Amino acid sequence: MIKKNGLQILAVALLLFIVGCNNNSKFKIEKGKVGSLTKTTTIKELATIFKNDSIVKNLSEGAQGDNYFQDDDEYFIFEKGGKLLLTVIPKEQLDSTSTIKSIEIHDARFKTEKGLSLNSNFSEINTNNNINRIESTFSSASLFIDDLNATIAIDKEELGLKEFSTQKVTLEQIPDLAKMKSFIVWFH
Repeated sequence: MIKKNGLQILAVALLLFIVGCNNNSKFKIEKGKVGSLTKTTTIKELATIFKNDSIVKNLSEGAQGDNYFQDDDEYFIFEKGGKLLLTVIPKEQLDSTSTIKSIEIHDARFKTEKGLSLNSNFSEINTNNNINRIESTFSSASLFIDDLNATIAIDKEELGLKEFSTQKVTLEQIPDLAKMKSFIVWFH
């Protein structure tokens, strides 16, 4: 009797371990990989990979269109319940066989091995990653992390700087508790 119960407990524990490992990889970020998406994933494969989720397409009009402000197709991935997970941008517009150009992370469950996620502050980003350069835009500072081939934007408001200025930003100017505005992984 004890042996039978022990086997059942072991089987349940093994099942939970397998499910836990699969769930972790679903939200893992690495260089050239976000969850199940890799450099070789095509846009048409999104429907299979996210078959239990919803995909909303915002397609450009291509070279023939008159919407000059939309350069890229966008594929928004929502999980059941309506939470936005990712925005996927293809390399080639209006082409289902195109691979992925970039993925913007919208859900904090997506994490790197070192724990970098959308909820990370600047101190966590700087401690665990090599920031290769910083570029200023009118409203944010973009941190380039070559180890992940990623960019992280921090709003200038978080830095105590005026928006709409192109003032150069250094690592020393960024407060430790500054939160990220966006997290994009590039696939080139």
